[in-house]
Amino acid sequence: MNISTFSMANKLITGTDSLNQLPEEVKRLGIKNPLIVTDKILIKAGVVKQVQNLLPMEPGVFSDVNPEPEIEIVEQCLQAIKVGNHDGLIAVGGGSAIDIAKAASVMATNKGKIEEYFGINLVESPGLPLIAIPTTAGTGSEVTNISILSDTKEQVKKGIVSPFLLPDVAIVSPIMTITCPPSVTAASGVDALVHAVEAYISKFASPITDALAIGAMKLISTHLPKAYSNPENIESREAMITASLMAGLAFGNAGVGAVHALAYPLGGRFHIAHGVSNSLLLPYVMKWNKIACLERFRDIAEALGEKVDHLNDDQAADAAIEAMIRICRYVEIPQSLREFNIPESAISEMAEEALKQTRLLRNNPRKLSKKDIEQIYRAAY
Repeated sequence: MNISTFSMANKLITGTDSLNQLPEEVKRLGIKNPLIVTDKILIKAGVVKQVQNLLPMEPGVFSDVNPEPEIEIVEQCLQAIKVGNHDGLIAVGGGSAIDIAKAASVMATNKGKIEEYFGINLVESPGLPLIAIPTTAGTGSEVTNISILSDTKEQVKKGIVSPFLLPDVAIVSPIMTITCPPSVTAASGVDALVHAVEAYISKFASPITDALAIGAMKLISTHLPKAYSNPENIESREAMITASLMAGLAFGNAGVGAVHALAYPLGGRFHIAHGVSNSLLLPYVMKWNKIACLERFRDIAEALGEKVDHLNDDQAADAAIEAMIRICRYVEIPQSLREFNIPESAISEMAEEALKQTRLLRNNPRKLSKKDIEQIYRAAY
């Protein structure tokens, strides 16, 4: 039976002035005492103040989110919700803040420990009302049904997947991304590109996710170098946050694959930022997947601006990979695991951990064994 479904945040508000809709949405959702979930960098940059100034009430603020959030951060956020008697959440930040808010939202209304909910469709009840305001153009977390957290005991990342994690509202404004430093713009931008590519070659892709993924690739290939080199280029910032949203909708429904599976051990064991680890591994995993989806790689090459009319499918696929490498080089993404001082002796254990990511690997167009994964890691070394 060939069936595909499509899910997303209940309401999307986009555009340069979209943040001004926040008070109306808070009122519509019946939130009387919101808690802003964010990080200290965004407070220092004045981004959180922009949100606070729009609200008719004095919100609480939980600012202990870090770049690769651990399970313990969710527990701390949950405690802040209970102590402050908060009835709704406003996530302001990148994927980390939004993922923490998603998990805390459902943990506030569901019994038990968070460890019980890692997996697919294990959350029983809706969470607190949640408004997501992304400040990076990359994760697409504002429109996906997953929260990724680091398990410090097992040194691996784990995911909670549930329709109850979908935000009630996503407010997506390019203004919120202007304070992003170039390194974050680069890593998050290529992360969005990874989402689009993996969604497009996923075994669960559909015509809807295909259109979103290709559209995202076109925008990113044109506008990421511009946003990286000129942070105040509003046109490119808007294009990038739109591309991130589109890629989020694509992978939130089609899924991601081996790039993410192999990236998880890098974040869990070596604390490499999610966007950086995905970006670093993308070309190497693409080389592995190429043979399984040559025609799709031709489409990717075209979306990235390559002229492929005169090329056969194999050559066009190589052009897609080279275009990807070139984009990563433009925005100064690290090219090898060696640059992070990861010992080669860790490859075997990382491969074992990656192989456990069956939720992700089942989407990949080509099956991988532990030996195959080790081969990719060594190529990236």
